[in-house]
Amino acid sequence: MTESPPPSAVVAAAIDLFAAQGFDQTSVEQIARAAGVSRSTFFRQFGGKDDVVFADHELLLAQLRDYLGEAHDDPWAAVCEACVQVFRHFASDPELARRRYTVVRQVPALRDREIVTVFRYERLFDEYLRSALPGLDPLDAVGFAALVTAVHNHVLRQLIRGPKRVPVTVLRRALDDAMRRFGVHPAGSPAGADDVAVAVFPRGMPAAEVARRLGAALGT
Repeated sequence: MTESPPPSAVVAAAIDLFAAQGFDQTSVEQIARAAGVSRSTFFRQFGGKDDVVFADHELLLAQLRDYLGEAHDDPWAAVCEACVQVFRHFASDPELARRRYTVVRQVPALRDREIVTVFRYERLFDEYLRSALPGLDPLDAVGFAALVTAVHNHVLRQLIRGPKRVPVTVLRRALDDAMRRFGVHPAGSPAGADDVAVAVFPRGMPAAEVARRLGAALGT
């Protein structure tokens, strides 16, 4: 009995066909044949042609929900690390990412779905921050979620629009700067066990983050 190829191989085969002959001109039968799977297997795994284009995002969103569901000392840094995980995935095969980008840019329906997909990442980060930081102003949660998502997408576009590899350190530096601009960058060493502690925080730091850091430093 022949073993079916992994979903990632089917995705690659579909993207290659879309890039070579056009999204609308490519049938599910052609994708299944190129990937070495049956038509029914394709529909069972993906549902449709547009679904196969965004299959990686569905997997990534599920992985990020699990990751953010774990305990993290710094929720802001956890969101940034989630962005790094997404970038690493697409940077592992930049040529496939570039072909996918070209296909999406050429099909209005796919562009619209891409916008919705980006919003799903923002919403995931927003909801996580509100849960991890009780009392956080909703504007701070949605603002940071939108900021880091935009920073990630900007760096990712540098990768997929050009012929060169973009190391993950570029994204890490950009996210580091985003945390500083937002006033939530990790600062200094934890306070000692003194009876009196003096703390200085950036003016723009959300009040809930100030409270979180003070509580962590004072052991409360």
